[in-house]
Amino acid sequence: MQMKNLNILGLIAAMVMVFASCSTNDEDPAGLRGVAVVPEITDLNPAVFDSNDMGNTYVQFTVKIPDGESVSSGSIQVSYNGQKERVDYTTLNSFPATVKISLADLAEKLGMSLSDVKLGDVFTIEVLTTSNGKTYRSNASIDAAVVCAYNPDLVTGSYHAKSADWGSEGDVTITVDPTDQYTVYVSGLEAIEGLNEDQGPLKMLVNPLDYSVTAVKTVLASDAWGYHNLAYEGSGKLSTCDGTYAMSFAISVDEGDFGTYNFVLTKN
Repeated sequence: MQMKNLNILGLIAAMVMVFASCSTNDEDPAGLRGVAVVPEITDLNPAVFDSNDMGNTYVQFTVKIPDGESVSSGSIQVSYNGQKERVDYTTLNSFPATVKISLADLAEKLGMSLSDVKLGDVFTIEVLTTSNGKTYRSNASIDAAVVCAYNPDLVTGSYHAKSADWGSEGDVTITVDPTDQYTVYVSGLEAIEGLNEDQGPLKMLVNPLDYSVTAVKTVLASDAWGYHNLAYEGSGKLSTCDGTYAMSFAISVDEGDFGTYNFVLTKN
């Protein structure tokens, strides 16, 4: 494996991106966003739809209004697989409001039948409020996916790791924590690069609500191409249907960072 180069321009590039993203002339066709009284979505549980029980599965959450603020009304809008067209789902008459949305009702509102819903479909749920005659959309929306139930046996074992942009590929092993089925460990990410993986394994936490994954910063190798304490950290998503992890890892050493790279871990 060829020696990796530290990312010395990363901070400058990040600053440019931040300044560039602060100004836009694009308007949200669905309403004003992020101004005036902004509702908050909390207590999201469950956050996904179970494909094995489509007739009964639901998501539930609480909508709150900031203390001291008031609105004349609120509502929920939904959309499907990233489509721009939103459909009204329900009206909120008081806050905080507990909202329960079943997949069956959601499909009906969108003019679909449950048989039209497929694994991997994503339903976006947004909160709107009306104040002083203007309608505002919450910055916090929910992307509720149709997924398979979590099975530790399906998301562990022998895996193939690949990152085209980092230039790494090979087999690794994922094991589950014996006391917590939502904690997994990845071994071999640096061994496949020809390094002595004398540290680790990489600890990853699976969120049981939506199967998002957090990779806790972990040193994997003490020595790496002349640098010291090569570490991974990052985030991603787990597909509970086939066990695939789509991850974004920030890779660093004591001397600096290499940047952030996409990795896909697929079950062998």
